[in-house]
Amino acid sequence: MKKNDMSGAYRVAHELLRDRLKDRAPEILRELDEISEADVIVTRGEYDYIENVLQQAGTPHTLLDPGQIDDANLRPDQIVFVNCPGEFNPKGIRNLVNFVDQGGFLFTTDWALKHVLERAFPGVVEYNQNSTRDAVVRVEVLDKEDPFLASIMDSEDDPQWWLEGSSYPIRILDADRVRVLVASRELGERYGESPVFITFDHGAGRVYHMISHFYLQRTETRTQRHASSSVGFVAQKGVPAQAMDKYNAMGAADLSTSEVESAYVSRGMMSRVMWEKRKQMKKMDRKKGGD
Repeated sequence: MKKNDMSGAYRVAHELLRDRLKDRAPEILRELDEISEADVIVTRGEYDYIENVLQQAGTPHTLLDPGQIDDANLRPDQIVFVNCPGEFNPKGIRNLVNFVDQGGFLFTTDWALKHVLERAFPGVVEYNQNSTRDAVVRVEVLDKEDPFLASIMDSEDDPQWWLEGSSYPIRILDADRVRVLVASRELGERYGESPVFITFDHGAGRVYHMISHFYLQRTETRTQRHASSSVGFVAQKGVPAQAMDKYNAMGAADLSTSEVESAYVSRGMMSRVMWEKRKQMKKMDRKKGGD
């Protein structure tokens, strides 16, 4: 299947995520709406475009070149998103490590596994030297008891994940430290490692990493459900019939369930990380207040 334009799917997915949170967890939505441009840093890449997802969602952010990280005044209350390939100077790597150590959140994709995580946090995770082909695999969200994920996921969900050609499978070296949030049996069978989205703590901060790219560029229609119009998926998420005009105007009827569902899970994972950051900063503020 050729790569397609997923921008429409991401627009529908973003609106659906907001409607779902408004209904199930309005307090989380309020937290996300308080994010400012200074809270989110994105470093430009060549193969991933996290900034496109943020822009479509209306999430304020600051876009930097990788070289600007060398001297960036990164604060522990920020999140730094690193687009693939994530090639930084040694000084930039040291700045990112110190940033996480002090409480910052670092989110990386694909080749940054080798270019950033192996260099910055040795002995935790690594590239298994068995790069993928361009493919789409089914994924399973493992942490369904998480309050955020429980608010947006349903038992009927069957999301897929696009693997860019030459994506780097994630080998976990420190199993006691790394938590797998999303996995794929198909990925494990084909390439030896099943993790899709992982996290681990470092110092006072946290690192997140996912295989392939955050901005998914295609899906596959493996089942009749996947091939069906995304209108059914939107309705499954609790949007009443009288509120469907908004989604129809966004072209939901012309998008497949597989497209919107994959974008929805992708966008949901980003929002989860941002919400976790908000919770962490409130906890740190309370601790300081107690001192």
